[in-house]
Amino acid sequence: MASFTDKEANPAALFARLIDEIRPRQATDFESARRNLQALCHIFSLHPELRAAFVEKLKELSHSHRHSELYTSTGILPNTSFVAEFFSRIGHKILPEALEADLLRTALRKIFHETSDGLWVIGVGEEAWLHLFSALHFEEQPAASEMPRPIAEILRSLRVLSYWIAAFGMEPELLRLDRALETYESPFVTQNEELIAYIGAYPGAWRQPDTLISDDKHLRVLLDQCLQVIEKIRKRAARDGTSIRLTYHLQRLYQLIVRSEKLLDILENLRIDPDGQSAYPAIVDLFTRMIRDECQRDNLSKHWQRNTELLALRVTDNASAHGEHYITETRSEYFAMARSALVGGCIIAFMACFKILLAEAHMPPLTGAIVYCLNYGLGFCLIHILHGTVATKQPAMTANAIAASISESGGKLRDIETLTRLMARTIRSQMVAILGNICIAIPLAGLVDYAVFWLSGTHFVSPEKAVHLLEEQSLIHSGAVFYAAIAGVCLFIAGLISGYYDNYAAYNQVPERILQLEWPRRLFGESRMRRVSAYIGDNLGALAGNLFFGFLLGGTTIFGVLFGLPIDIRHVAFSSAFIGIAFVGLDFAPDLWLLLWSALGVAAIGFTNLSVSFALALNVALRARKVTETPWRMIAGAILRHLFRSPRDFFLPPKNGA
Repeated sequence: MASFTDKEANPAALFARLIDEIRPRQATDFESARRNLQALCHIFSLHPELRAAFVEKLKELSHSHRHSELYTSTGILPNTSFVAEFFSRIGHKILPEALEADLLRTALRKIFHETSDGLWVIGVGEEAWLHLFSALHFEEQPAASEMPRPIAEILRSLRVLSYWIAAFGMEPELLRLDRALETYESPFVTQNEELIAYIGAYPGAWRQPDTLISDDKHLRVLLDQCLQVIEKIRKRAARDGTSIRLTYHLQRLYQLIVRSEKLLDILENLRIDPDGQSAYPAIVDLFTRMIRDECQRDNLSKHWQRNTELLALRVTDNASAHGEHYITETRSEYFAMARSALVGGCIIAFMACFKILLAEAHMPPLTGAIVYCLNYGLGFCLIHILHGTVATKQPAMTANAIAASISESGGKLRDIETLTRLMARTIRSQMVAILGNICIAIPLAGLVDYAVFWLSGTHFVSPEKAVHLLEEQSLIHSGAVFYAAIAGVCLFIAGLISGYYDNYAAYNQVPERILQLEWPRRLFGESRMRRVSAYIGDNLGALAGNLFFGFLLGGTTIFGVLFGLPIDIRHVAFSSAFIGIAFVGLDFAPDLWLLLWSALGVAAIGFTNLSVSFALALNVALRARKVTETPWRMIAGAILRHLFRSPRDFFLPPKNGA
């Protein structure tokens, strides 16, 4: 501390060394940092000369650096794009950004130079920083007759922020989503007029509490109206579709408005309070936020999370809406799901047979991979078109419906009971879907093998191939469970893709644009084109998700071959079909132990497919809804109580009239 009395010392270097002393060894050790700040306050109380030297160095730092970059850029997304900023942050991690030496932002980075500083600065709490500000006794400083330079810097920054708000608030994408901005007077533009008047009147009202700046109240109302418009656009985007670009734009606009409000709080408190103590909370709040933001300036995960929340919510909401169709409630819905699963199992049986034929064709690797992908993808699309069900597609959809229920429950017992009933219905629906797929895939695939044997005298697969098929599904003879987990990840990704394309269809008005095509309307007629456009609008996500899921499954194996990785996929419906083919191929007399282990392997594959995709989808859905603390113990306890009380609800359809 004695070095602060050296008039020639660099203030930024002095403050950097002081923060090094205050900084705790562990960024999460808030108590140590709090004690260090208290010790500094105690030193100031014992040594007024050190306190005066500290305040002088603080003034020197403030007067020798430009503030506007700090107030208008720190913690505010740049006017680029999500992708450009993402790659910019990667570049800054490799090669740090060069800043001008006379910027206060540069000095702040030198003082709080550890990336973890933002954690403990926020963690010590507002009271600790307020205590430090009070210990400096700024009120003992002689009152300035003229407005100080730091206040002029804040006014200059406010002017810049206001112009940006006006410009970004009139972007075409916002006007498209809210026509009132064009029809009526926009608050984004009006706030600029009011703020310019406020900035012009402020120097004359400095240190005059009784002077009324009429624009202040109206200005805050206008800024609040800007926030309401942003929220309205967010809600409309969550209903009608959104994009990363729109989300990024709204996030930047929101940050500009909030920063303007923070600066206005400081200005008003400093103007009406001669001692400036009423401004301390606003100053501390802005100070700690800017340090946190500077420390996270190149954080990729924060950038991704902050700008994809609305898109993730829209994607998962789409999946949730479709997921409700995978959850049966009535007895008729239960048997409709069973029939739908039988349709899916029939097509999968033929897809499994076709895959074996493709493997025996010995095509070049790339050609084989493309054909495998098309077999999977077009087959899954056909299942969807024929209103069939693939059991493993359910978790990625139903998890989002469950996440929505968890988000709404808020830990209330009554809603938890509703959630447990939803879980029971979900488990019951997935059980019947899996059984429907398996119960038809096994005998139908075996029947195809038997038909080939009856017509040609040779089995569809050789005995060696049949044994190999059983071994591939066996719980102990292969990495079936690991490969099933890879398929579970593919299922999760396919669910996101499905939600993304549903969002894409809504946001880009795909059905309406299809109707604008002239030649199909002349060829097929107006009414038929309307049905086609409506079908695409409702099913684009499902078709895209199924097609991409097929390409993920078919491409995984070739990816492992190309890069020498031991990866493959196992899907419960295909694995069960392969067992049916192998059983007939071995003349109905396979090795019983191998058959048993293969059956157990199919059960493990099905469980892994479902659990992995469900866990990943549920995690994303909860994060999208900002559910950070989920009462899993309460939910698990309620589910177990429901299971013991009404086990039928988890396995069998409800009784008639229930």
